Amino acid sequence: MSRPLVIAIDGPAASGKSTLGYHLARHLDYLYLDTGALYRAVTLAALRRGIPIEDEARITALAESLPIEVLPADGREGRQYTVLMEGEDVTGALRTPEVDHAVSPVSAYPGVRAALTRRMREIARRGGVVMVGRDIGTVVLPDADLKLYLIASLDARAQRRFLDRLAQGKEVSLEEVRADLARRDAIDSSRKAAPLRPADDAIIFDNTTLTIEEMFREAERLVRDEDC
Repeated sequence: MSRPLVIAIDGPAASGKSTLGYHLARHLDYLYLDTGALYRAVTLAALRRGIPIEDEARITALAESLPIEVLPADGREGRQYTVLMEGEDVTGALRTPEVDHAVSPVSAYPGVRAALTRRMREIARRGGVVMVGRDIGTVVLPDADLKLYLIASLDARAQRRFLDRLAQGKEVSLEEVRADLARRDAIDSSRKAAPLRPADDAIIFDNTTLTIEEMFREAERLVRDEDC
């Protein structure tokens, strides 16, 4: 078997999906697509336009029409990709606490998910992609060649996200980060449209106690096994 052309990585917030997906994409010379960036871009656009997060109809219409482009990383600020929204580079603005707080409700709307899923599938049809999200293996790309579902304890994920926020100069407490992750887990797992869950044929990848290097080595082994 040739190496997998399409790799799907799913899991809850701060489980290491983005870090692992970006590493694998670079290792394989594949396109890296963090699908959460698309939902964050829609959320950011709604906040900027003053559209209430509760207004499902207007946010769905926004998702269907908003110009969004995801480009490979250009080496600036250690970023993993560059997101253009209506031609504006909004990469840094996508990870603010305001977007963090609002993105799960936005991503739960069926119309938003349908609109962005179409865009994701168009990208995947080209092959050579590592796609990261919460329903990639179950809904977006059910025929992906390799599916990984990352898990880690809530405490481990909260600590990681907290350190990320400190590195970004954000003033948040560990308790606030933990509570926000727990809230997002509840929304993502209970939503009617594409709830967070592993695909039946996904490999469960628990990285609670793994270092980044150990996580990379194990993921590379899984890719090699798929290549056999």
